[in-house]
Amino acid sequence: MNKYIVELIGTFFLVLTVGCALIGNGAGPLAPIAIGAALMVMIFAGGHISGGHYNPAVTLGVWLRGKCDTKDVAPYMAFQIVGAALAAAAVKFLKAGAVIPTMNPPVLASLLAEFLFTFALVYVVLNTATAKGTAGNSFYGLAIGMTVMTGAFAVGNISGGAFNPAVAVGITVMGLSAWSSIWIFLVANFAGGAVAAYTFRALNPAD
Repeated sequence: MNKYIVELIGTFFLVLTVGCALIGNGAGPLAPIAIGAALMVMIFAGGHISGGHYNPAVTLGVWLRGKCDTKDVAPYMAFQIVGAALAAAAVKFLKAGAVIPTMNPPVLASLLAEFLFTFALVYVVLNTATAKGTAGNSFYGLAIGMTVMTGAFAVGNISGGAFNPAVAVGITVMGLSAWSSIWIFLVANFAGGAVAAYTFRALNPAD
C-alpha cells in the first residue's frame, strides 16, 4: 500500500503545480520549469518506494518493459488518477475566482504532439531509471523532469503538454481542457508509452 500512496502523493503535487502555475497569477511563461521541477523532486522523493511513475503511461511502459508487477498496474493507475483529481479540487479552491480559459486543442496536431513527447518521456524513464547500464545513477529524476519541461516548452501551445493521462484528467477537471478533448490525451499518451516500451526492448534485447 505504501507505494500506491506514494504514487498518489507524487501525482497530486505534479498536478497541483500544473494548475497553480497555469491558472491566474501563476508562473506565466516559466510554468514548464515549475512543472518539470515538481516532477523531478517528487521522483527523487518517492522513486525508491514506488518507482516514481506518477503517470499511467509510464506505468504502462514500465510494465511492458517488465519492471512493474502486473498486480500493481491497475492500483498504480487508480491512485495516480485519484491524486490528480484531488489536486484539481485543491487548485479550484486555491484559484477560486480566477478566469480559466478552456482549451480545445486541434485533434491531429495534438495527437502527434502528445504521442511524441509521451514517447520521449517514457523512453527516458526506461533508459535512466530501469536499465542495467544506468543502475544506481543519481540523475534519473532530473532527466525525467527536464523531458517534461522540454515537451511543455515545445508543444504546450499545441496540445497543452500533458504527456500523462492523470494530468489530462486533472486539467480537464480544472477546466483548462474540454471534456470532449480528453480522449486525445488518453489515446496519444498510452500509445506513446507502449511504443517507447517496445522500442526500449528492441534496442536492449539483453536488458
